[in-house]
Amino acid sequence: MFHIFNKKKFLADYLNHFVDIHNHILPGIDDGAKTVVESINLIQGFSEIGIERFIATPHIMDNYYPNTTHTINQSLAIVKNELLARNLSHISIAAAAEHMIDSNFEVLLEKSEVLPIQKNYLLIEMSYLQASINFEEALQKISSKRFFPILAHPERYVYLHHSKKYSHYKNKGVLFQLNLLSLGAYYGKEVSKMAHQLLENNLIDFAGSDVHNVRQLNALKSIQISEKVAQQLIPVLERTITNFG
Repeated sequence: MFHIFNKKKFLADYLNHFVDIHNHILPGIDDGAKTVVESINLIQGFSEIGIERFIATPHIMDNYYPNTTHTINQSLAIVKNELLARNLSHISIAAAAEHMIDSNFEVLLEKSEVLPIQKNYLLIEMSYLQASINFEEALQKISSKRFFPILAHPERYVYLHHSKKYSHYKNKGVLFQLNLLSLGAYYGKEVSKMAHQLLENNLIDFAGSDVHNVRQLNALKSIQISEKVAQQLIPVLERTITNFG
């Protein structure tokens, strides 16, 4: 029984019909796909493991990726047109954004220039170096605007690993989105360990790929997980499909 319980399977085996709510497949507007050809290659690569529904989330990051509704929708239209030209109309793709909590975030929020996922959910992130100084205030303002904040890849903020902030944020109503790549060793052992810990403790609400390029997609396809981890992950995948499918 022990050996059966710990037998490894590929993570990709569980992703058929998954809805990827965090990725960087729109071309030419952040550190993800550079061209529409790269976008299509990524989409076709995802399709090989049964993922054909996407909510693209390019960065909105002051001074680095100052994207707007216009730039994002313009890039989305290019991809949609190319999908039609290639007879790939069965692919579903919409757009939102991954918002950095920086000095400009609250300005965008106040001016209603944020791009939520399906009207109600706002995907947010912090720097990997340190927590955003205005994070707590931003959470309050997000709530006052009637959005549900989703913190992207909480497992990747190493400065949170030995703190009580995860529970604190959950108590504040923050939803957690796991990067599927974190279940392998792509981001390193510390991040992988925390990803598994958050999953085991039922702190993860949703999942996404956060794929930027073919190299990352190939890494995702190579990840193997135990039956135990699969059983912890399946409700998260189902919840993501139910909420965003």
